[in-house]
Amino acid sequence: MSDIYNIAHRGARCLAPENTMAAIEKAWQLGAHGVEVDVAVTLDGELILFHDDLLTRTTDVSRVFPQRRQQPFTTFTLKELQRLDAGSWFVETDPLGEIARGNIPASELAAMRGIRIPLLVDVLRFIKNKNWYINLELKDLPAPQKDFPIVLEVLQLLDQVRLKPRNLSISSFNFNYLRQIQGIRPDLEVNALIGFPGSGIQDWGTYEFAVYNANSAYTDETQIDKARANGCRVNLFTVNDPDEMKRFLNAGVEKLITDFPQILRDLK
Repeated sequence: MSDIYNIAHRGARCLAPENTMAAIEKAWQLGAHGVEVDVAVTLDGELILFHDDLLTRTTDVSRVFPQRRQQPFTTFTLKELQRLDAGSWFVETDPLGEIARGNIPASELAAMRGIRIPLLVDVLRFIKNKNWYINLELKDLPAPQKDFPIVLEVLQLLDQVRLKPRNLSISSFNFNYLRQIQGIRPDLEVNALIGFPGSGIQDWGTYEFAVYNANSAYTDETQIDKARANGCRVNLFTVNDPDEMKRFLNAGVEKLITDFPQILRDLK
C-alpha cells in the first residue's frame, strides 16, 4: 500500500475551488503526493488552469460578462478572465459537501471569495519550489483556439521553469498530443487517458503507451493485470469511495487520482 501515490484531482477540490492555487496548496498541506490539473489557453495565448469549456460553473462570468456567458473560455483574454471570481461559487454550492460536514473553517471560506484563475507558470513554480509532482492534462481546445500549438507551448514553458522530468507527467485523451511529446521530449512521462467519463467505453488499444490513466468506474482487476502483463503501468481516476480506494490499493496500480486526498491519506 505504501507504494500507491495519492494524487489530488484538480487540487484538493473537495476543500477548495478546483484548479486554483488554493486547491493546490491545500493538497500540499494534506500530504498528497501531487496534483492533477487541466491546462487551458486564453484568447491571447496565455496558459492557465481551467476545466470546462464554459466559465459558468466555476466563475461569476454571468455577472461580469452576461452577454458572453455561453462563450467558451478561449474567447476571453487573460485580462478579462482575471476579472472573474473563481472562488465564490465553491462557497455557495459546496460541490462535494465538505462545507456542510464542517470540514472547512470559516476563515478559509472567506478567503476563497475573489480567487482568480491561475497562470500555469505560477503553478509550475510552486511545484518546483516544493520539489513536488504534477500531472498536466492537455485537452482538445474549443474554437477559436482549436489549432493552438498547446504541446509546443507547454513544453516551452516547462523548459523555461526548468521543472525536472521526475516531477511531472503529461496526460491526455488526445493520443496525438502524447505522440508529439514523445517525439520532442522522450524524457517526459506521458499518460494515456482512457474511459472518457459518461462514454461507458474503455479501450486499451494495443498497449502503445507505458502508462495509462484509466477510468476507475470502467476498470477491474483483470484489466489491470492484463495491462501490467503488457508492460504498462496503471493509474486510476477518479477514486473517491473509501471501499474503492481499499480495493484498488491492492490491485497493482501506481497512482490513485482522487477528489478526497485526505481520505486516501488516512487509509494508507
